[in-house]
Amino acid sequence: MQLQESELILNPDGSIYHLNILPEDIAETIFLVGDPDRVEEVSRYFDTIEVKKQKREFVTHTGYVGNKRLTCLSTGIGTDNIDIVLTELDALVNMDLKTRQVKSELTALNFIRIGTCGSLQHDIPVDTFLASEYGVGLDGLLGFYNFEVSEEDKQFLEPIIPIVRNLGVHPVIVKGSDTLLNTVAKDIRKGVTLTNCGFYGPQGRTVRIAPKDKKYIDELSAIILPGNRKLTNMEMETSAIYGMSKLLGHHALSLNAILANRVDGTFSKDPHGATDKLIRYVLEQIVNY
Repeated sequence: MQLQESELILNPDGSIYHLNILPEDIAETIFLVGDPDRVEEVSRYFDTIEVKKQKREFVTHTGYVGNKRLTCLSTGIGTDNIDIVLTELDALVNMDLKTRQVKSELTALNFIRIGTCGSLQHDIPVDTFLASEYGVGLDGLLGFYNFEVSEEDKQFLEPIIPIVRNLGVHPVIVKGSDTLLNTVAKDIRKGVTLTNCGFYGPQGRTVRIAPKDKKYIDELSAIILPGNRKLTNMEMETSAIYGMSKLLGHHALSLNAILANRVDGTFSKDPHGATDKLIRYVLEQIVNY
């Protein structure tokens, strides 16, 4: 079936609408970063760079480390942007942009988020790394798709639902790629990550207006999940990356530098250094993998 112009929007040069890139501009392994300035912080470690493009907050650099072709792309902040970015990246490899039809052979991309987050536990200090084994979405994005939580994973949601029910939140949970977790993240602590729809009220912060429920983050951090696990950290993209990747048939991994510990009230003294250390770690793992 051919998609209408209003459904799959292209620019005059044939590039995808928001990202402003062409199919040949991306590699099959794509680093996703929130901050547009972080793209250059990643690509400066590339041996060569062949593509540099930007539109709005979406910056794309593609190049090589050794013989591995890699892309780094900024998503901006939030799951709404993840919906745009992953849909358009998938279209670049799995849609024929000229005919606006799905290709007969589909390509599975590797999405690796290099991000920052806040810890929800005393024993996960600032400046450490955490890989999200699961993403728990409190944002609502996946409710707009035919996304089903597996029966095995529903048990994780049972202690969460009563805490967020009065906020009108319908949580979902989705697991990251086992392959990437066991290779790229093999030496990093694994955790269960909360994905929020905002930075202040949704994450329990009070500046001039208080959140409806001031205690819900504390309550969430205290619950015990199956397997004697706890919610480890929170940020604003992971569950959407995992959910969209699962729906579209891609592999995804979210790696986080812990910049804040919400339980201790501490923040990294060198956030740039912690993030750069994570970037270098990921690149080393990818090259070796």
